[in-house]
Amino acid sequence: MAFSLQGKVALITGGGTGLGFGMARCMKEAGATVVITGRREEVLQQACQELGEGVYYRSIDLNQTELLPALVDSIENEWGSIDILVNNAGINNKKSSLEMSDAEFDAIMNTNVRSVFALTREVARGMVQRQRGSIIMISSMSALYGLANVAAYGASKSAIAGMTRVLASEYSPKGVRINSIAPGFIDTPMLRKAIDGDPDRKNKILGRTPMNCFGTPDDIGYAAVYLASDEARFITGTMLVVDGGNSIGF
Repeated sequence: MAFSLQGKVALITGGGTGLGFGMARCMKEAGATVVITGRREEVLQQACQELGEGVYYRSIDLNQTELLPALVDSIENEWGSIDILVNNAGINNKKSSLEMSDAEFDAIMNTNVRSVFALTREVARGMVQRQRGSIIMISSMSALYGLANVAAYGASKSAIAGMTRVLASEYSPKGVRINSIAPGFIDTPMLRKAIDGDPDRKNKILGRTPMNCFGTPDDIGYAAVYLASDEARFITGTMLVVDGGNSIGF
């Protein structure tokens, strides 16, 4: 079956809600055993209940990078070698760059870049030894064009785009592919919170999106399934933009 993930183990950070939840659902449907992580155990428990058999969780703050080797060992001891890593967890802080403190900037870079690198390194150790694996980063539209009032977030996601290319050059000769997904405007509670009561912003988004609609978490989920599957074996170091054409709209 094309795009099957049968027999594979997928680790998805930030998998309890939003895009992470959608990717977990799609990868489970494709046959993978899925482990989701996050900081809120009750959210992860609820997600696992909704997603059903074959989805499990580990509660962890990824900023505590000293705990990541033990996390990887725990998952691989219980469910088998990690074949797929999706670095989805991230935070944002929308405010003017003139008002953002160094501590606020550092918090975003630590979560969105430093912890991503650290977890990727720990998972990649085993993947390189096994000569196989797929790592998927989650970038952003803010890595493609300038969005006001998200300097730290945009910097972090631009770093992810660069990290994808660099690590792909390093790991792909060893059988490990690394790609990123740049989601457009996806219909999630976070987006709804941002646009509800702000029709001008909603119309601006849709006005420059040729498909004239928002995406769904499944749009990102199935893109991740493809990149993780053996059918994408010759794709590495690239950014897959899933945005309904927003980044090329006028």
